[in-house]
Amino acid sequence: MMLLWLKAFHIIFVTTWFAGLFYLPRLFVYHAELLKTPPHDVLGHQRFCIMERRLFWGIMTPSGVLAILFGLLTWQAYGWLAFKGMGWLHLKLLLVGLILVHHYLCGRYMLAFRAQKHTPGPTYFRFFNEFPVLMLIAIVLLVVLKPF
Repeated sequence: MMLLWLKAFHIIFVTTWFAGLFYLPRLFVYHAELLKTPPHDVLGHQRFCIMERRLFWGIMTPSGVLAILFGLLTWQAYGWLAFKGMGWLHLKLLLVGLILVHHYLCGRYMLAFRAQKHTPGPTYFRFFNEFPVLMLIAIVLLVVLKPF
C-alpha cells in the first residue's frame, strides 16, 4: 500500500514539474520577442521577470525536488538491488539527468533575462521548449513498455 502512495506522489510531482518545464520556455519566447523590438516595454519586462521567477522557484523547483525524492523512495521500496536488472531504468535515469540540465538552463536564462543580459532569440526558445516534451515521451514509453 505504501508503494502505491509513493508512486502516486511521484507522478503528481513529475506532472507539476513538467507543467513548469513546458510553460517557462514559452514565457521565454514571449519575453525574447518583447526585448527584440525597440522601444523596450519596461513594465512588460518586469512582469515577465516576476512570472518567470515565481514559476521557477514556486512551482518548478519544489516539484522537481519532490518528484526526485518520491522517485528515490519508490526505488528504495522496490529494493536498490532491483536496479541491476532494469536496463530501462538506467536509461530513464539518464534522461532525468538531462531534464535536470534543462531545468538548470531554465534558471540560467531566467537570471539572464532579469539582468537584461544577452539571451537567445524567440526561435531558439521555441526549440528549447520542445526538449522536455521529447524527454517525457521517451520516459513514459520506457516506464510503461520496459523494453530491456
